[in-house]
Amino acid sequence: MLASIAHRVPPRGYGPWEQVASTLAEGLVARGHDVTLFATADSLTTAHLHAEAPAGYEEDPTVDAKVCEALHIAACFERAGQFDVISNQFDFLPLVFSRLVSTPVVTTVHGFSSERILPVYRAYDDVTHHVAISDADRHPDLTYAATIHHGIDVDAFSPGAGDGGYLLFLGRIHPDKGTATAIEVARRAGLPLVVAGVVHDEVYHRREVLPHVDGDRVRYVGPVGPAQRDRLLGGAVALLHLIDFDEPFGLSVVESMAAGTPVIAYPRGSMAELVTPGLTGFLVDDVPGAVTAVAAAAGLDRTACRREARARFAAGRMVADYEQLFARVVEEHAARMGHDVPGRRVGRAGTVGGRVSERLSEQ
Repeated sequence: MLASIAHRVPPRGYGPWEQVASTLAEGLVARGHDVTLFATADSLTTAHLHAEAPAGYEEDPTVDAKVCEALHIAACFERAGQFDVISNQFDFLPLVFSRLVSTPVVTTVHGFSSERILPVYRAYDDVTHHVAISDADRHPDLTYAATIHHGIDVDAFSPGAGDGGYLLFLGRIHPDKGTATAIEVARRAGLPLVVAGVVHDEVYHRREVLPHVDGDRVRYVGPVGPAQRDRLLGGAVALLHLIDFDEPFGLSVVESMAAGTPVIAYPRGSMAELVTPGLTGFLVDDVPGAVTAVAAAAGLDRTACRREARARFAAGRMVADYEQLFARVVEEHAARMGHDVPGRRVGRAGTVGGRVSERLSEQ
């Protein structure tokens, strides 16, 4: 499991890629698999931890991102022969190593930060197994092995009554995320807004957000950890997710649902795959539509919202989906190479691809 090293695994606050890697690694270990997690040295995991970076480069200014990323990726691929499959949760850079090893690589595409990175994905499309995190984020130039929606630990979120009387913005402070739009919707709806998240665009934050922050109608609480995030989600009338880009997934959306808090979102990117109108929130086209949805959100059944989140976005479902994909990839690779599926690294469950491995006693 090759994680990002921008943040610790799991992240203390912001860090969606690191959170997915953590959830997947812990879930696979719990299901009996032998997992090695390549992450920062301060990461917390039940898997075997291999670290080249002492801490996340976004958290420790002494960490050189390029140097540590080079060592981090190389460490995984230099040990490729020890593994049945490499789960690349890092991004495009590890793909350039994929032709140098025989171990199959499954690359989760966590969105495309720019069209400029597409040439790398195209160049290695024939040797990696791409996973889309939503159907909306599939690129027509690439071949995909599966679409697997992210999963979360639903029980890590407390069911909330939404009795805080405020609306919530939770995410990066950036034009793409629609922070200023959320402020306008809250103003028109006549409800306070709590803004929580890391600042990713200082100019936007200074010009479009801070002038409205008065500690009353608009409160900015900064980046939040799991406990504060849980309290904020549970107390909110609704989460405003009025994005101005085609979002690949949106972990905060399903986290909000897990707390029973409806989501009001623009129907861009993956939102139509995540939000069920009238059950877990509403998809709206503009600010007036969002204002109308705020009033309607207060009447939704929050218990049903949480139940839907558990049914569709629980960590166990994501882990099972990846487990099935990894088993298929390993079996297909073994068939191409003309040898049996390896059994020596099978975990406590003792299965590969759903079949009991009897080779352990033969090797």
